[in-house]
Amino acid sequence: MLVCKSLSTKFVENIMWTTTSLWFEIAVVSIVFALGNILMGHFEEQTPKIRRVSKYLLINLVICLVSVYFGRATAMTLLTLFIIPLLYIHGYYLPKKKGINGWTGEPKSKYYDFRKWDKNIFKNSKD
Repeated sequence: MLVCKSLSTKFVENIMWTTTSLWFEIAVVSIVFALGNILMGHFEEQTPKIRRVSKYLLINLVICLVSVYFGRATAMTLLTLFIIPLLYIHGYYLPKKKGINGWTGEPKSKYYDFRKWDKNIFKNSKD
């Protein structure tokens, strides 16, 4: 009985591998960002890397804090609510208001004008 109790205590101490830890929230946010970068990363091709990493860390921090103080259900609801602006921008605003395909970002010249990016992506730094 003592050996069994000792093993169960070690199992409880290793809580990182259960879904009751904050690692679950970090994993969910990481999966969402990975899928977002795979599917929509071409919309951020000229965004500075530090801004993209900062956005990921900030969202992770917000979701973890909400989970700690208000519960996991609230944190996952908040994460789900972040989809609303994505759907509005890519499904309505870009196609209807700007004439830009919300899935492909084409025509690129219009999208680059919208983001105020330099269209000459092949410019030589010596010029």
